[in-house]
Amino acid sequence: MSLALPFVGRRKESAQLQRLHAERKHALILGPAGVGKTTLVNHLKEKLDVVMCPQSEHLGSICDSLEEALGLGADGLKLIQRKRRLRAALAETGRTIVFDGLSWGTPKLSSFLESVMQNVPMWICARSEHPWDVGHFWTLLVRFEKVELHPFLPAETRTLARAVIESGLIPAGAINIVERLHQRSNGIPLVLRELFEELAAHSYDLTNPHALRRLDLGRRIHEIFPMALAHGSR
Repeated sequence: MSLALPFVGRRKESAQLQRLHAERKHALILGPAGVGKTTLVNHLKEKLDVVMCPQSEHLGSICDSLEEALGLGADGLKLIQRKRRLRAALAETGRTIVFDGLSWGTPKLSSFLESVMQNVPMWICARSEHPWDVGHFWTLLVRFEKVELHPFLPAETRTLARAVIESGLIPAGAINIVERLHQRSNGIPLVLRELFEELAAHSYDLTNPHALRRLDLGRRIHEIFPMALAHGSR
């Protein structure tokens, strides 16, 4: 079960990205795993004209994603021909291109991205700006403005919990353990969503001090074994 959570917070980061989009500048969206980089971009793409590339680890997967987004077929072309055609198509659209989940960039991948960013604005979502995370693309980051996402503060976790409760997705009693949910998640929205999913899928006695441990254990079990099913009251 995957909950579609309401979008909360991130006003400063949203405003910064909307400004960069209007100014047609490159953006480096930074934050640890699960902090909500993809969620933020998906929220903004409803307002801004961007092209999403959700698979950004390899040239082949990038070509697959962007060809689908632009309505292009591989047509039996070799990779180098696909890259050339993509560069031309992206330049023609003039739209901001979002490469999500960039990790270790090889010299060939970095060269392709550099050729793209010469013609259109580019947003890169990455866990850090260190060379051991982004690889050879690191040398190009001086051309990007940083947009940093941090874990939620306790007040933001409470706002999210209230919104989820008001949506009827989890029991109202969850508001009484929101501080402990924040501690368990370290303010990481992805972990919060997984905890909410456990609350939505199973019955927990939230007055029981051991319930939160069982709740977190259930989340971890489903994280490791996504198809595992748990039954009964916790």
